[in-house]
Amino acid sequence: MSGSSLPSTLALSLLLVSGSLLPGPGAAQNAGFVKSPMSETKLTGDAFELYCDVVGSPTPEIQWWYAEVNRAESFRQLWDGARKRRVTVNTAYGSNGVSVLRITRLTLEDSGTYECRASNDPKRNDLRQNPSITWIRAQATISVLQKPRIVTSEEVIIRETSALPVTLQCNLTSSSHTLTYSYWTKNGVELTATRKNASNMEYRINKPRAEDSGEYHCVYHFVSAPKANATIEVKAAPDITGHKRSENKNEGQDAMMYCKSVGYPHPEWIWSKKENGMPMEIVNTSGRFFIINKENYTELSIMNLQITEDPGEYECNATNSIGSASVVTILRVRSHLAPLWPFLGILAEIIILVVIIVVYEKRKRPDEVPDDDEPAGPMSLGS
Repeated sequence: MSGSSLPSTLALSLLLVSGSLLPGPGAAQNAGFVKSPMSETKLTGDAFELYCDVVGSPTPEIQWWYAEVNRAESFRQLWDGARKRRVTVNTAYGSNGVSVLRITRLTLEDSGTYECRASNDPKRNDLRQNPSITWIRAQATISVLQKPRIVTSEEVIIRETSALPVTLQCNLTSSSHTLTYSYWTKNGVELTATRKNASNMEYRINKPRAEDSGEYHCVYHFVSAPKANATIEVKAAPDITGHKRSENKNEGQDAMMYCKSVGYPHPEWIWSKKENGMPMEIVNTSGRFFIINKENYTELSIMNLQITEDPGEYECNATNSIGSASVVTILRVRSHLAPLWPFLGILAEIIILVVIIVVYEKRKRPDEVPDDDEPAGPMSLGS
């Protein structure tokens, strides 16, 4: 019996010891990095973001520090709103700590070493303690280079009456780095057959229309340096290219109407319903109307259609700084009995046909037909 109880006692002792070594739900845990900031190279005028994600129990505190180039030991703490409000620090604490450092409108002086510090040591802010012991650190080097100078043509406005070709131009006038290639993009998508190695770039729109409007970028790539670009805006009034002409629904169902357009800048959308020939902007007092606007697309949804309130003409209007456009969708709402109407129509036709036949049969008077066995007239007798 003693031999059999010894292994059980030993196993229980080992379990208790191992359990005491594992951290429980409320046990303290040193701070550790889940995500560290990454080094980047940027151009003047650009912006950068550095991310820092730490875990620990209790949740560690996060701070951001900065040291100039070649002065790695002279760190200064960064605060939200520093450098003439170009610095933004957003930090959130939960089961872990997450912080984002963002600096905009970069200058050459923003180059340096940026450090994320994290600690959950109770004595972390005690000036008598060595920060290198109480705080863990993760560093990233940000290099800011002078942005090349790019001269561009002026913005273009496409009018309905103008059919003349449009030429966009960019000229890379100064750069301290070797150019590898360049190309054009529209709304962030590279335009085909525009890539080449040239500092002076042109893009021609032969027949400009509203769908040709948008943000055009001339993009330059360099050796060992970030790419540079310049923007030319091509503007046009909205042109609504797609919508529902009509929508037929039954009472109690949901209806969805939409409009999509081309043109730039992206329009502001307004939905209205015509009352006595005048468009009245839709106000969601009943809670049944929902509008979704996404740049060149809008959507109106009406829930639980009412046959007495909702039928009519609905107008979507798109307006930007160049002009506006609008189209109408007709909404028809049928009664709950609408699906029975074809059957009732057929039934009514059958009833009417039967009545006509019965009335006709009753009023019909058959002609008197002579009997073939009887003589048609008096017979003459021979003598």
